[in-house]
Amino acid sequence: MDRFDERILHELKANGRLSNVDLAQRVGLSPSATLRRVQELEKKGVISGYRAVLDRNKLGVGFVAYVSIGLSDHSRKSQRDFELQVMDSEEVVECHNITGSSEYLIRVETADLASYKRFHSEKLGEIPQVNTITTMVVMDTPKDERG
Repeated sequence: MDRFDERILHELKANGRLSNVDLAQRVGLSPSATLRRVQELEKKGVISGYRAVLDRNKLGVGFVAYVSIGLSDHSRKSQRDFELQVMDSEEVVECHNITGSSEYLIRVETADLASYKRFHSEKLGEIPQVNTITTMVVMDTPKDERG
């Protein structure tokens, strides 16, 4: 990977909808050379996909929380069973297996606090492997580069 590849990645990260001609102008290469490089970055898996960035507020998401989950059993089967449960929950938009006092950190997005309360009691609270639930409510997001 050289400086041109790095510039391509920088530009596409900022705007994945750039046309190849615009991208080529921004990185200082010909359109054909830029296209070859982008295709090679895709082939190598460096670029794994493109997506739309959605305005969650306009989609009715008014409540975001990070929730740490402690399991009662630390076996691989218990982890797998928990992961299968959260994969089926539309409210869970991220799930990370972490180190520390909890096994998982999940990002939950719902319409409002009442919706989160239902999710907390009716879904998370019903998963047999869950021992502890600690909720951290997002009050503001001054920086978010996930896109």
